[in-house]
Amino acid sequence: MAASASSTVKTTFAGKLLASSTAVVLTEPDSSSDVQEVSTRKNILACPICYYPLIWNGDPVLSVDSAPRSSFQCGTCKKSYFGNETHLDLTVASGAKEYGEAMPASTYIFRIPLVSFLYERGWRQSFSVWGGFPGPEGEFELMKEYLKPVLGGNIVDASCGSGLFSRRFAKSGLFSLVVALDFSENMLRQCYKFIKLEENFPKENFILVRADISRLPFPSRSVDAVHAGAAIHCWPSPSTAVAEISRVLRPGGVFVATTFILNGPYSGLPLLRPLWQNIWQISGGHIFLDERELKDLCDACGLVGFTCTRNKLFVMISATKPS
Repeated sequence: MAASASSTVKTTFAGKLLASSTAVVLTEPDSSSDVQEVSTRKNILACPICYYPLIWNGDPVLSVDSAPRSSFQCGTCKKSYFGNETHLDLTVASGAKEYGEAMPASTYIFRIPLVSFLYERGWRQSFSVWGGFPGPEGEFELMKEYLKPVLGGNIVDASCGSGLFSRRFAKSGLFSLVVALDFSENMLRQCYKFIKLEENFPKENFILVRADISRLPFPSRSVDAVHAGAAIHCWPSPSTAVAEISRVLRPGGVFVATTFILNGPYSGLPLLRPLWQNIWQISGGHIFLDERELKDLCDACGLVGFTCTRNKLFVMISATKPS
């Protein structure tokens, strides 16, 4: 009981530090300030309703095993959140028994167990064949270049799927905390299964979180980097999602993402763009026809320094939260 109480106090204090400015943390005269600064970078979970840092009741060491056994409570609305055997559920409707919402096909399909099972067993690999994607290792090397300014910080792998890149982030040792985040419970379960199959996987400072991309469970200005691999085109509202990403990124934080650009020879015709968009929106997703559209999206959401790498349909983009 004493250990549990101590853990709660430490986590609550870290939450308070997170709500404070960085300057307050750095004015501590002794060496413990460095420890507190690291703590605030790791304890970034917040209530998706209030965006207030959650009070963590459980093992103070973040890990893929300890987090699901823990419980959390918002200090503002008092809502509690719980983990299950594989992940934390930090969606707004977490805990609701009767309430449910309809979802677009582009969201629903990734919640199907068979799709989750196949995602790294041919589905994602096919992007290299028809889409020009450089393959997981090639993508990882490209994104590391964009992420250089924030190495050593925390990273959220948004719409992580079965953890194809979340696991690489963790094993690289380049980040202090990796949050594998997806709306699909089955994708997160598949990621957990892959982790269990890997020997010597670095489980500490790696957590699986179920959350809505349009309501991220992190306080504002708390995240160093957000990665979204082959995901933006599946989001019901890319502008809402990228605005959320912009909100949670700290000044100087980096957003890196990959998607498809369907800019064929007739993409510039005036009537073709709305036609493509209307067809794609039936599935609940979004189609991009050129890089300017992606740049405009990032600019509109308060991100700067847009840059991209192209290969056929494949595009990797990067933008930064202004310092």
